[in-house]
Amino acid sequence: MVQQDRWVFSKKGYMRSENEPTLYVKNEGKNDFIIVCLYVDDIIYTSSSNLLVNEFKSQMMNEFEMSDMGLLHYFLGLEIHQADDGIFISQRKYAKDLLSKFSMLNCKPAATPMNINEKLQQEDGEEMVDARRFRSLVGGLIYLTHTRPDIAFPVGVISRFMQQPSKVHYGAEKRVLRYILWNLSMAYGTQNFRFQIVWVHDGDWASSLDDKRSVSTFVLL
Repeated sequence: MVQQDRWVFSKKGYMRSENEPTLYVKNEGKNDFIIVCLYVDDIIYTSSSNLLVNEFKSQMMNEFEMSDMGLLHYFLGLEIHQADDGIFISQRKYAKDLLSKFSMLNCKPAATPMNINEKLQQEDGEEMVDARRFRSLVGGLIYLTHTRPDIAFPVGVISRFMQQPSKVHYGAEKRVLRYILWNLSMAYGTQNFRFQIVWVHDGDWASSLDDKRSVSTFVLL
């Protein structure tokens, strides 16, 4: 299917995204559209029109041997809950598996992902830890930021020390895991309310102890 998808979708009037090669969009009339995403032999899709949805399913079943699995509930570690009041996304199972993998499922929870005013540095004089295990945990945490933007900053900080991590750096990693356990079921999504645009910005000037670089961040909701 991977080799044929571009030809099939182009033939059906779908436009392939220039920035995301597995994403296809088809517009119908002035207001209706359908969005399709491919991953290996899986397809997820959404549309503003039930007619387009039924048409798409019929076309795909004629082209390929496939089954309709119904509403999306789980995809690549993402858990999706669709209800009348909105759509909510979480990675509870993924987070729980990550805690279990690093033997932190029964640890003491923490209410914050970092120690207050903690400053990490490359040369801290502490004993080195297994860099491969450290990098594996960083990778797992980075994937978790898809639904957990609240850990994006601490994960970005600890990822600076993947080459030569010390016990202090590993302790900072485990602090993030303790925080994840504290609110394991966190989810985000869309609800039926009036939207407002909110901008939040913060800066930590010359915060890096290694090179005195500043860190600034913003969140647009």
